[in-house]
Amino acid sequence: MPRSAQPAILLAVTSPISWIFYRGVAGFLKQAGFRPSVLSSPGKNLTAISEAERVPAVALPMERRVSPVKDAIALCKLYRTMRRLRPQIVDASTPKAGLLVGLAAWMAGVPCRVYTLRGLRMETANGITRLVLWLAEKISCACAHRIVCVSPSLRERVIAMDLSHPEKTVVLGKGSSGVDLERFSPTPDNSTVESIARQLGIPAGVPVVGYVGRLVKDKGIRELVEAFERLRVSFPEVRLLLIGNFEEGDPVDEEIRRYIESTPNVLQAGFVPDPAPYYNLMDVLAFPTHREGFGQVSLEAQASGVPVVTTQATGARDSILDGVTGLLTPVGDSSALAEALAKVLADNELRSRMGRAGREWMEREFRPENLWEAQVKLYRQLLAEKRPANLSTKLGSIAKRTFDFCFSCLLLLSLSPLMLLVAILVRCWLGQPVFFRQRRPGLNAESFEILKFRTMTDARGPDGQLLADAERLTSFGKFLRSTSLDELPELINVIRGEMSLVGPRPLLPQYLERYTTEQMRRHSVRPGITGWAQVNGRNLQDWDQRFAHDLWYVDHRSFVLDVRILLKTVWQVLHRRGIAQEGHATMPEFFGIQANHEKGKA
Repeated sequence: MPRSAQPAILLAVTSPISWIFYRGVAGFLKQAGFRPSVLSSPGKNLTAISEAERVPAVALPMERRVSPVKDAIALCKLYRTMRRLRPQIVDASTPKAGLLVGLAAWMAGVPCRVYTLRGLRMETANGITRLVLWLAEKISCACAHRIVCVSPSLRERVIAMDLSHPEKTVVLGKGSSGVDLERFSPTPDNSTVESIARQLGIPAGVPVVGYVGRLVKDKGIRELVEAFERLRVSFPEVRLLLIGNFEEGDPVDEEIRRYIESTPNVLQAGFVPDPAPYYNLMDVLAFPTHREGFGQVSLEAQASGVPVVTTQATGARDSILDGVTGLLTPVGDSSALAEALAKVLADNELRSRMGRAGREWMEREFRPENLWEAQVKLYRQLLAEKRPANLSTKLGSIAKRTFDFCFSCLLLLSLSPLMLLVAILVRCWLGQPVFFRQRRPGLNAESFEILKFRTMTDARGPDGQLLADAERLTSFGKFLRSTSLDELPELINVIRGEMSLVGPRPLLPQYLERYTTEQMRRHSVRPGITGWAQVNGRNLQDWDQRFAHDLWYVDHRSFVLDVRILLKTVWQVLHRRGIAQEGHATMPEFFGIQANHEKGKA
């Protein structure tokens, strides 16, 4: 592929140490036809990844902590960098890079902007600090077209904390960055492991509880120390092996640090460039974190055949299979942590079984290549959505939008008496509100509020839950649907520019995560009041047929086709065809292609 045809992509993190999450990514992107560059604060890891994967590097200082003056300077430099490099895609990760690089990319008009979210620092913050962190994440998410969350529970937290709409957030595969299965292995170089054991003074046969990570409060170091003290009652020879350093940000309490530094059975290896052989010294990994993006060390331990005891914190609970590859404990509960660690240490068969299961799970779900392929698909999808249109396409879009606006205004004026009558009847027979409002994904999957006349009651059962659609849909409501009168308020959505007269119908937001990459192309055009699927069977089609018609329209749309669809829609409405499938008051729910096929066979 000619260099000019290769989409330029800029991968950015704050600190060069974070490049450990990107090993192999840049090389994979090159093979997939992209032209990657890497950007972070200066450091040997930035130089190393640039040389190892033969990609250009941009060294630009960024502070991890809040520093208004330095942050403003960094933002200006980042903006100039964006203007100079002109990437088609920017993928920023870690909090400060997510904010500054995301803002600079937005200011420079980068077509495709991705924020890879690896955790939420605000989860354990309080007061004004929490508010500032929330605002920073809100801005980072707002600047991005997609937010890639590295675990399912992290995505849930992002949505629950109102940082972004669900349709903008995705999880690639099972999450995480994957794990190097060759580097982290249950069958290491024994001479290396034995040498490290001698250096640390670990006698053969003694139980070892390991920990890998920063020695800070948020990682649960206090609970780890308290649990270790309890363990020593039943396992006097047990060793606690700590891989990592103390840090000034979020420091542990002084008495905890003194305990670690003065207790003979607590072994400090400090920061090590390659933790792989250290996992093979452990009988169990303790990971008592309070918050996490995913918990990479948990994956590394399982790939090494080591069971993991972790917490139910965001991200961490996704990193093991509870009872299969490890055990989950409540956040901040040192007693439960000690009990779970003791259970694993006391049962050789359980420890061996969990170790094997962990390795198998890593091989099955967390191969880096699978996650990189999902990443490439996401980038290509964004490029397709944001691809610059040629002159004829632009003129066609302008003509379509002009027709939509003018014709919708004309229809709204001419049909206003009928709409007023329908509104009065809805108010009399169904009560308030007159309008049904619901968030739906539109062009580029961006959310908007659709307007329709209400067709169902609010009838509820003895448990207080809404009854099924069929029980709440009245005869009057069925009449509104069969005549499509309930759709008339959508003319307001068309005038606003949120919808078109013709296009794929806007479906429910929860369907976004169930679509295939191909099905997501239906969001590359504005949704319509009517569409090719509606004049070719309407709700009598199954989901495969409906999506096939939607995608055919995306690929063949034209002004002549739109007029043809509008005329056929009038005919369909007059004959009231295709209103609903037998046995369904509305279109059956879409659970994903495989799930719907299985339901169809049942």
